[in-house]
Amino acid sequence: MEKRNNRRTIIFVLIAIVLVVGIAMIIYTMRNRIPEKTYSELWTDIRSGVVKEITFDDSYKALVTTEVKEGEETKTSQYYVMVVSRTLADEIKEFYDEAAQEITDASQREAFIASQPKVKLNNPNSGSGWTTFASIMTFVLIAGLGIFLIISVRKGGAGGNAMNFGKTKTRVSTNVKVRFNDVAGAEEEKTELREIVDFLKNPKKFTAIGAKIPRGVLLVGPPGTGKTLFAKAVAGEADVPFFSISGSDFVEMFVGVGASRVRDLFAQAKKNMPCIIFIDEIDAVGRQRGAGLGGGNDEREQTLNQLLVQMDGFETNDGIIVMAATNRADILDPALMRPGRFDRQIYVNIPDVKGREAIFKVHARNKPISSEVDFRNLARLTSGFSGADIANILNEAAILAARDNRKVILMKDITEGINKVVAGPQKKSRLITESDKRITAYHESGHAVVAKFMKHCDEVQEVSIIPRGMAAGYTLSIPKNDNNHISFNKLNDTIAMMLGGRAAEAIVIKDISTGASNDIKRANEIARKMVCEWGMSEKFPNMYFGGDQEVFIGRDYQTQTSYSENSASVIDEEIKKIIDFNYKRAYDCLDKHRDIIEGMVRLLYEHETIYTDEVDMLCEGKSIEEINEVIEQKNQKRKEEDEKMKPKSKPIIKPVFDPAETIIVEEPKKEEPTEETDENPTESNVDAPSDSATQAPEENGQKKDENE
Repeated sequence: MEKRNNRRTIIFVLIAIVLVVGIAMIIYTMRNRIPEKTYSELWTDIRSGVVKEITFDDSYKALVTTEVKEGEETKTSQYYVMVVSRTLADEIKEFYDEAAQEITDASQREAFIASQPKVKLNNPNSGSGWTTFASIMTFVLIAGLGIFLIISVRKGGAGGNAMNFGKTKTRVSTNVKVRFNDVAGAEEEKTELREIVDFLKNPKKFTAIGAKIPRGVLLVGPPGTGKTLFAKAVAGEADVPFFSISGSDFVEMFVGVGASRVRDLFAQAKKNMPCIIFIDEIDAVGRQRGAGLGGGNDEREQTLNQLLVQMDGFETNDGIIVMAATNRADILDPALMRPGRFDRQIYVNIPDVKGREAIFKVHARNKPISSEVDFRNLARLTSGFSGADIANILNEAAILAARDNRKVILMKDITEGINKVVAGPQKKSRLITESDKRITAYHESGHAVVAKFMKHCDEVQEVSIIPRGMAAGYTLSIPKNDNNHISFNKLNDTIAMMLGGRAAEAIVIKDISTGASNDIKRANEIARKMVCEWGMSEKFPNMYFGGDQEVFIGRDYQTQTSYSENSASVIDEEIKKIIDFNYKRAYDCLDKHRDIIEGMVRLLYEHETIYTDEVDMLCEGKSIEEINEVIEQKNQKRKEEDEKMKPKSKPIIKPVFDPAETIIVEEPKKEEPTEETDENPTESNVDAPSDSATQAPEENGQKKDENE
């Protein structure tokens, strides 16, 4: 294949060279073209005596050469004249003879007769190399252009693309390797899609009792939940051709291209029935018609109309199943969503704790994972993560292991991968002033202490004053379960925990900083939803005032609020009441446990990062010395485990080849140097310092509820 591509490249280069040379010759010929004059202008020059030579060719065209004296220089020029007959030589001779009779001086008469122009009857350029070469190059140029156009049209080059812009850009896969075993965490979705596979493999089983094959299946869900992977798994299980295309590939700048590509796509699918057509991000072409300021995009609507007709029109496409994926099903056209087109809508949700455990195992199949890694604990730590997030976590963990020259992925690599995916990498090199460090330490301690003493808050997993991402520090907490419903008390405790950082600054530092801006924003968002969407306010219980979801401008730009200005004022008062109430709760909690805050700040100054065990011991009344001793034991244990995982150097034995005896012998071992090379690396690794502040205990994971 590579040789063929190289040969094709050489051919195109040669054709391009011929074209360039031919065009250059044409330009040169045009620039050096000899002008033409009339027959009367020729006789004017003959009478004035400037014509020196006249040469005829075979087509009665004469090349005239003139010489004109300009001072001491003689200027020679040429031009062509169309001559009707070949008697021009006789006419010139008669003219000179008659003029010579009027000259009395004999010598002047002879000189005048000798100055008459010479007339030749052959073309001086006939048979010249330049003319022959020019003719050949002209022929080669025309032939090269023809060959170039033919190759371009056949191979889909520049000409082919110009002629085939209405063809679909679909990618056809006839041997998809993905199976349902490669998709984890969505058993109900698999059950729905297995029926599609049965339809494709054994349609008579369903048609015998009057069931029809579904025309379309719409996969709806948040990004990263595996919608495209499900479509590939269906094609792989059914072993049928898989046509995949993006919704944005239909519409371009040319009018009618989108509809033409839809027709071409289904025409190709009919030749390969049964098959699957998968349209990714169908909301790019399937949005509601007539939506948009000014009437919408006619070209996009034409494409959608053609898609609607192909899916359920006069023509039957019983062997074609259309699958599509989107995360904005709310903006799709109702005609696209009706039965007969997309008969089934399968919602691919964020995986639960059991699904996340299965996804971890699927993505860990080709990675060397340590036996200490507990996938069940990791699934509990990653509540709200999608399949793509989990794949990214394990990839980051593998990169961290390779960076430390280890061939096995440890639990601490995965927990650090979770932190890196959610909050960004740690920035230990950032220069932090003492004032900023003090504010961050008290701020994060305030979050952690309030979260610990509020009954309904999530468990604190990690507290750190090391900058990560955009945050100067962070407090991470993990939910205890995957509850879909959040209670009124938990919402209030969460708001109090978010405001704990600002309260700690006010209590200890006697001042407040800008570091709480993100906390205040998130707390106000929760409070507004409690009042406007969830009916959790005293003055507006069980009332809904509309939320702040994404607005589809084409449909919602004229939407008006459903409440009066007086109600809006009361809503603001209720939000403020919730914020003030929970801020006071956080302030009182921290004021009561001021000693725990001071102890946590000391630990953060010494270790920069502390975990669940250290927070629990602080709240239980343990001293700083006892906690430091436990941390030192953990660091020593971690150092020993890291030492076991690193590859050890081995003595090198070099074989020596003796050509006379033709045998291989081993070089004799030198005991002393070998022992030294064995011991030195081990001693240096054991004594190497370990940065305990940035390494998580292996028994602890990390779930992300970043508060800074």
